[in-house]
Amino acid sequence: MATTITMPQLGETVTEGTVAQWLKKVGDSVDKYEAFVEVSTDKVNAEVPSPVTGTIREVLVKEGETVATGTPIAVIDEVGAAAPPAPPPAEAPKAAAAPAPAPASSNGAGSSAVSNGTPDSALRAASPAVRRLAREHHVDVRTIKGTGTNGRVTADDVLAAASMGPSAAVGQAIASATPAAPRTAAPPPSGTSTYGEPIPGTVVPLNQARRIIAERMVESKHTAPHAWSMVEIDVSNVWKWRTREKDRFERETGHKLTLLPFFIRAVVESLAAFPLMNGKFTPEGIYVNKDVNVGVAIGLPTNLVVPVIKNADQLSIKGLAIAAGELIDKARRNKLGVDDLSGGTFTVNNNGANGSWASAPIINAGQAGIVTMEAVIKKPVVRDDDSIAIRHMMNSCLSLDHRVVDGYVASGFLADLKKRLERMGPEGSL
Repeated sequence: MATTITMPQLGETVTEGTVAQWLKKVGDSVDKYEAFVEVSTDKVNAEVPSPVTGTIREVLVKEGETVATGTPIAVIDEVGAAAPPAPPPAEAPKAAAAPAPAPASSNGAGSSAVSNGTPDSALRAASPAVRRLAREHHVDVRTIKGTGTNGRVTADDVLAAASMGPSAAVGQAIASATPAAPRTAAPPPSGTSTYGEPIPGTVVPLNQARRIIAERMVESKHTAPHAWSMVEIDVSNVWKWRTREKDRFERETGHKLTLLPFFIRAVVESLAAFPLMNGKFTPEGIYVNKDVNVGVAIGLPTNLVVPVIKNADQLSIKGLAIAAGELIDKARRNKLGVDDLSGGTFTVNNNGANGSWASAPIINAGQAGIVTMEAVIKKPVVRDDDSIAIRHMMNSCLSLDHRVVDGYVASGFLADLKKRLERMGPEGSL
C-alpha cells in the first residue's frame, strides 16, 4: 500500500512550507518515525518523521520549493505492499551478475539517520540545526567525526571543527575514516558572506527563514494599520526586589532572574483589564482570545524567533522566570519545537537588553499588539512632593493594530501597565 505524505502545518498560523532538504531519496528505505525530509517555515526548521515503514517511491516537491500545507510532497510504499513489476527475464542475469558495492565506499543511502562512518551518512546523522550551523561556519559535516550518540555530529563538534580551520577538520576526518580512501571537502569558497558573518562589499544570500520573515513583516505592516504609544515607568522598586532575590533564585532554579518575568506578570494582569488587547482582527469581527499566551521576541545572531509562554496569566513571577529562561535557552541551542513557537496571543519584546531607549516594533500577524521593555536608566526625577531623586526609569512602547483597538483602549492599557509595575516591590513573594 502506498502512503502519500503532505506538507505538514507547523503552527496554527502557518499556511505553507519549504522543502529545505530531503534526508532520503527515491529507493531509500525509511523506518516509521524516522525523519526523511526537513521542512522550513518562517517559524521553525523541522525534520518530518515518516508515519510508516517502507521505501520512498516518489518525491513530488524539489528542495527549495515552497508549497501550501496539505500539498502532497512524497509517496512511500509501505512494507508488505505489492512489489513493483520484476524486470524482463533478459535483464535478470545482468542484474544478478552486478557486483555488490564495497561496504567501505558505500554511501549508506538506505540506512537510518545514524552515522556508520561514511561521509554521506554523517551528513544525514546531523540535525537540521547542526547542518545549518555547519553551513554558517563553512564546515562540511561529512568531514567531522561525531561525538554524539551512535556517532551523531553535534553542535559542539561543528564549532570545534570550525575553530581548527578547514584543513584541521579534514585531517580529523581522515584520521577517523575507514581504511578505504575518505572523501574530503574542498575548502570553503573565499569571500562567502552569511547573515551571522557578513562581509563588507558582498551580498548575503537570503535563506528561506529570512525570506519568509521579510515577507511576513511587510505583510503585517501592509495589512494592519500600526499605531504607536509610549510611557515612562519608574521601576526602582522592581529593580530593588529583583536585586535582592536574583542570587538566591539562580542558586535554586539554575535560571537568571531578570526584569522580564516581572514585566510579563504586569502585562498579563493588564491584558485581563483590557481584554481587547488580547484579541485579533478577523473578517467576521474582533476575536477575543480566551487563553493568554505571551510570545517573547528573541534575537539570535542569524534569526529572530518568538517562542510562546502558554497560559502566562496562570504563572507566578517565579514560574514566568523559569518558563522564559527555558525558552531562551532552547532558542540559543536551536532546540525550539513547533509547539514552542505557536499559539501566541500577545508579544513582549525586550529591546532594552541591547540598550534600546525607544522603538516601534512590528506586530506579529494575528495579534493586536506588541509591547517593549526598553533600557532601564538611572536619572533624576521630580517626585510628587517636588523633591528630586535618582530613580531607575524605563520606557515601554506599544505598537497596536488600529483595526482592533483605538488609542483610548491602548493608552488605558499602557497606563494600567505603568501603574502595576510601579506598585511592584520592593518586598513581595515571587
